[in-house]
Amino acid sequence: MVGRRTVLGAGLALGAGAVLTGCTEDKPKASAPFDPKNWDSVRAQFALTPDLAHFGAFMLASHPAPIREAIDRHRTGLDTDTAAYLEQGNELEERVRSAAAGYLGSGVRPADIALTDSTTMGMGLVCTGIQLRPGQDVVTTEHDFFGTHDALRKLATRTGAVVRRAKLYDDPANANAGDIVARVKAAIRPVTRLVVVTWVHSSTGVRLPIRAIADMLATVNANRAETDRALLFVDGVHGFGAVDAGMADLGCDFFTSGTHKWLFGPRGTGLLWGRAWNAVTPLFTSFSAPDGPGRLATPGGYHSFENRWAVTEAFAFHQAIGRDRIAARITEQATRLKEGLAGISTVRLATPKDPELSAGLVMCSLDGLSPNDAVRRLRADHKIVASVTPYDNPLLRFGPGIVTTPDQVDQVVKAVATLR
Repeated sequence: MVGRRTVLGAGLALGAGAVLTGCTEDKPKASAPFDPKNWDSVRAQFALTPDLAHFGAFMLASHPAPIREAIDRHRTGLDTDTAAYLEQGNELEERVRSAAAGYLGSGVRPADIALTDSTTMGMGLVCTGIQLRPGQDVVTTEHDFFGTHDALRKLATRTGAVVRRAKLYDDPANANAGDIVARVKAAIRPVTRLVVVTWVHSSTGVRLPIRAIADMLATVNANRAETDRALLFVDGVHGFGAVDAGMADLGCDFFTSGTHKWLFGPRGTGLLWGRAWNAVTPLFTSFSAPDGPGRLATPGGYHSFENRWAVTEAFAFHQAIGRDRIAARITEQATRLKEGLAGISTVRLATPKDPELSAGLVMCSLDGLSPNDAVRRLRADHKIVASVTPYDNPLLRFGPGIVTTPDQVDQVVKAVATLR
């Protein structure tokens, strides 16, 4: 569905260690006071060009002021006394894990979180490291991202395991939760060891009923031995930071996400959480503290530490606003956008209208106009930033979020109605 070239083409500390030994005292000031209850104040924390409506900001985060300040603070510490500042590395890394665990919710231990550079890295760690006995297979879907399919292709090449893809819906706009679960179940065999799905499809905007899939798998696994259980692995990147749900709500066994999309965390950062780490062999030497499976699964080496350590502030920024408030804000705008687009005769909506089967991503096609041409005209003529899905059947894609407004949603609808 998608190729590598297509993909490539397409400090709010809140008391959590704002000042550490070796940190500079000269911190950049936020561009405006931050009131997390005021959406205008939230938007003012971003350095995004103000005369554009940024419906493509979910792809790779613009850093809000608290994250910019945290990155600058860590960079200055590393630049001015590298050796001394690196001595704090384990502590700073553990603060990231603790912040992530707090955000992921009840039952999540910091020790079960591996720190990564992206969703794709987390996907590779599990799909390449999963322990399979001869004859065991893997189920994924036709709708998953190139990174998932390629990671599983590498697994099949290395182990000889069969990887099967299920089609979960015929028309994404009319996707049905019960049908999706039934199709996943129909693809599972007694030898299926891993089920890999994506929470929110970047190709269509369809949001899978992960909890229902997990409950179905619990029934499937009821009479299976521990080493025969079908484990559920979720690529959560387009739900993470956009949907008000934690790991206890989802019920999966592994979850990977970048923190530089809907969470607006530092670029080049991500996480991988698991509760079945005994089924995965770590692939890289870890530089993290030796206790805890997530720490042992964290790839070692020197990373862009000023970004990684600033993930703490990203979680703090998000939680100060409120995960539930952010999800409601995104749902409000996405629903408004879908309703508006559905009323345009030249538009074919691809994303389900049901907010339970969608999140922030909204995709559509236009009669007689390619998505690429639509993106160019929206920017040039209407100052609206949109994107194109990097798949074989591309769609026009919008991502309303905390940097956009309901009025800008109406602006999009009016602009799209003029495209011919």
